[in-house]
Amino acid sequence: MTAIESPCILVCSIDMKTGFCFGCGRTREEIGAWMGMTPETRRSVMAELPARLETVERRPRRETRRTRMARERDAR
Repeated sequence: MTAIESPCILVCSIDMKTGFCFGCGRTREEIGAWMGMTPETRRSVMAELPARLETVERRPRRETRRTRMARERDAR
């Protein structure tokens, strides 16, 4: 059995504006159908992903307690 190439990086969350996954850039439909796609179809989708990921609006990361405490300590 050969491994199926996948763009998944285990950041599975869909951008509601574009419909693309924040992690890999695929749509829900593509994610669900991935295992049944031909290798050619998967490669075609993967070729589109970099451009799709450019359209996804990434939210700034939330400040963690550790970083907040370090920032406050450094400000003193």
